[in-house]
Amino acid sequence: MIYNSTEMEKEALFNTAARMCAAARTAPKAKGQDSIVTCMLTKTDKNRLADKMEEIGIQLFGEEKAFWYKRDAANVRDSQAVVLIGARKDCRHIAHCGLCGFSDCHACEEAGGVCAHLLVDLGIAVSSAVSVATHDNIDNRIMWSVGKAAAEMEELESGIRWLGIPLSISGKNIFFDRR
Repeated sequence: MIYNSTEMEKEALFNTAARMCAAARTAPKAKGQDSIVTCMLTKTDKNRLADKMEEIGIQLFGEEKAFWYKRDAANVRDSQAVVLIGARKDCRHIAHCGLCGFSDCHACEEAGGVCAHLLVDLGIAVSSAVSVATHDNIDNRIMWSVGKAAAEMEELESGIRWLGIPLSISGKNIFFDRR
């Protein structure tokens, strides 16, 4: 049986995405509390995400100044998949921490703040995932603009702080010559 490059590259991309999600799950977390959520978007869902990115860019900056949201959305459209890694919003309740800028976890929660340890956990999880993609020679880029749009998509769980990682296999890195 002969498997062509398109089939093999799709399989490689999906295997890498699955391993990225596993790496995010097993990454170290503050107090050993896991609040990491992962998923992968392809095809229609990925394109809806790109549409949402453009919509947010225009809402925030106007048509003229939304260029980098549009650039990121174009990268999402040109990618074969997007891995989303998020963290559920919950405080770690570490005594005398204050890393979030509030006096304690109760004050952070009351003010609608975000636990700094949650964001550190998210960063470590995303870094672990990207190291998998890099090791597998899958072009990728961490984008918070993807995460912002993901947080507004009805199909995804609410209350999650997301970051997105578009993945691409092509003859030239689509994330290299960005304007």
